[in-house]
This record gives sequence, structure tokens and C-alpha cells, in this order.
Amino acid sequence: MSGPSATWSVENKTKPKLALYWAASCGGCEIAVLAIDEKILQVADHFDIIFWPCVVDGKVRDIEKLPDGAIDVCLFNGGIRTSEQEYMARLLRQKSRILVAFGSCAHEGCIPGLANLSTREEIFNTVYRDSVSTDNPTKVVPQTETEVAEGTIHLPLFYDTLRPLADVVPVDYTLPGCPPEAENIWEALQAIMDGQLPPRGAVIGKQTTVCDECPRTRSEKKIKGFKRIWQVIPDDTTCLLEQGIICCGIATRAGCGAKCPQVNSPCIGCHGPNEGVEDFGARMMAALSSVIDSKDPAEIERIISEGIPDPVGMLYRFSLASSLLKRSRLPRRQEKAEAGQPQMAMAAAKG
Repeated sequence: MSGPSATWSVENKTKPKLALYWAASCGGCEIAVLAIDEKILQVADHFDIIFWPCVVDGKVRDIEKLPDGAIDVCLFNGGIRTSEQEYMARLLRQKSRILVAFGSCAHEGCIPGLANLSTREEIFNTVYRDSVSTDNPTKVVPQTETEVAEGTIHLPLFYDTLRPLADVVPVDYTLPGCPPEAENIWEALQAIMDGQLPPRGAVIGKQTTVCDECPRTRSEKKIKGFKRIWQVIPDDTTCLLEQGIICCGIATRAGCGAKCPQVNSPCIGCHGPNEGVEDFGARMMAALSSVIDSKDPAEIERIISEGIPDPVGMLYRFSLASSLLKRSRLPRRQEKAEAGQPQMAMAAAKG
């Protein structure tokens, strides 16, 4: 066992303090915490939940006033898309003894990270100007400062690039999943409460792949074409990839119980890469290239273009922001602006 949590019951006269925060994500991780059902009462009994904006009233200024390290554990879900989220990430890192990247958005960027294929201007055009359901004749978009009769209204700075939590502050542990499975959340909370955490920097979870949990029969894979899930009704027992359905279990960390493949739905990779994989998409590309049953370049091109019409969405669905790619290339003027964004975060967030 390692880490300061081992001595809570001996050294501390009061309950250890727990914080939870929601940045750029859908909020599913907040709901998933409650999926541990009545065990949440044990969490509340063990911890003083000092900050959880989604559930209980709490003020940022109260967190700012705490001594550094006053929060024993912070479960931080969501990536970093705005200056406010970056400020909160830095603040909670400063105030927390243990910071956990909770869920895929904090871990890898997840679905919000796919917006890294677009610039901020393109995103604003889609959301505020050009969509068929938008009624905005004057083309107004959010500004970081707006003068009104009552004074100046401040909004967070929206970054061009979404970043995983670990790209902004040091992270002690990662709990993967979109969202993490309830049983894995409870195991992690138990490990924290019992002081039985792995060495810092670890992913809390299994080290193998979803394939190792999947009960389907596997043999040699030779694929003449990839099928979309709506194009075929797979049989219930054979490896889905062997049936031509792209299943990401071969590169995805175990821990979900292979729930999707067991109901004829392929793994989409929400638990992130298994141990030792640096780039999930590259690992999937290597795996898929090894099963294509052809040596003819034209046929290989056809198999890929017909079966994988959206390679980034398929292979980097959850991991683009944490991959070696990170995002599409920004125009040079925006690259300079993007480089200066982290330095602007504190001032913009507290403006």
C-alpha cells in the first residue's frame, strides 16, 4: 500500500474530505457515482463531502480559502475546454492530496475531444450561427467580456483545444470508463477508504483487454470486408471481429465485463487503452491491418474505405485528445493564440 490515505483513521480526528467536480463532460460520471446505490451512505459516513457542485451547495471561494492539501481525495471528471475548468483543475490539484481522473473525459478527452477536429470559430459557427435550428440574425457569439448597463459580464475563455486532465495538472490515479462501472467505482472508493491504493500514477483497474473477459469463441481472423453494426445480425457465439464487425475489445482495457459484446454489440473502446498502449487509435489500426485478408493494395483500400468511412470517429472516438495526434492542425495564427491560453486561464477564469 502507498500514499497518505493509509493513516487517515490514525492521524485524523475528523473525517477525511472528499471533493467531486464536473468539467467538460456529459455528466454521466456524476450519475455513475450514485449507481453504487446504498453504498453511497458508507461513502458519506466515511468522508466529509466538502465540494460537489452537482449535488450539494458549495462555493469556489470556500475551496480557495482551504490550506493546500486540505482535501484528501478529489474525483475530477471531464476534460479541460475553458479557462474556468482549467482554473478549477489547478485549484483542486493544489488543495487535494489525491487527484483522480475520473472517467474517460478526464482520462482521454472522450467524445468532447472529437471537437479537436475543428477550430473554436468553426464550433461557434455551428452552434451559434449556421445550424438550421438557430435563430441568431445578428450572429452574436459568446464573448469573454460584455458591457451591460449593470457592469461587465464575464464568461470563461473557450479554448481551441480540449485537453485531458493530466495534460493540465499532475494526476495521481485514473479510473477509466464512460462512465466507470459502478462496481469499479466502489472498488476504487473502498481502496481509498481502506488505504489500499496502488502506486501513484496507476490506472485503477485491470491490465488486460476486453477480449480476455469476452466469452465469445476466437480463432484466426481473416477479414474480406468490415460491416457496420446495422448491416448484419451477428451470431451469438463467434468473435465479432471475426464476423467483420469492428470490435475494439482487442485494444481496450478490461473491467467492464465485456457487457457490449455479450449482447451482440461491439466494444467501442470506452475504457481506454490497455496497459502499455500509448495510442489507442494506432493500436487499433495495427490490429485491423493484421486481419485484412488481402495483399492487393486496391482491394485493401476498398475494404477500408467501405468499412471504415470515419476512421477518426471509429478509432479515436474516446481518445483523440490524449493521442499522439491531439487535434487537427490549427492555422498558424491560432497556434500562437493556443500556446498563450494556459497563461490566460487564471485571469480569465477569475475575471
